[in-house]
Amino acid sequence: MSDRTLTCRDCGQTFTFTAGEQSFYAERGYTEPQRCPACRQARKAQRSDSGYGDSYGGGGGGGGGYRAERTMHPAVCSACGKQTEVPFLPTQDKPVYCRECFQERRAMSSYNRY
Repeated sequence: MSDRTLTCRDCGQTFTFTAGEQSFYAERGYTEPQRCPACRQARKAQRSDSGYGDSYGGGGGGGGGYRAERTMHPAVCSACGKQTEVPFLPTQDKPVYCRECFQERRAMSSYNRY
């Protein structure tokens, strides 16, 4: 596979679609890019500014993208009784754990599997 020169559909400039990028795109089943990196970045920023960032996951999974702030809810840890906050709405029928107790339970759970 060798580098290819493509033309951006937005600005009309040519850009290089490297062999490495081609492999990356093919591995993930992506189609070849229609826009140059600068236009892709501008389009991504425009989507997150217009509110589409929340409903489309914001960044496209490439990391470093926009992410909506999590709403935290107050709770009392079922194990130690400490006040904590959790990223979900607690219900009476399920236990809620603070970070420390949750990690301790997770460690014990994975330890007991082996």
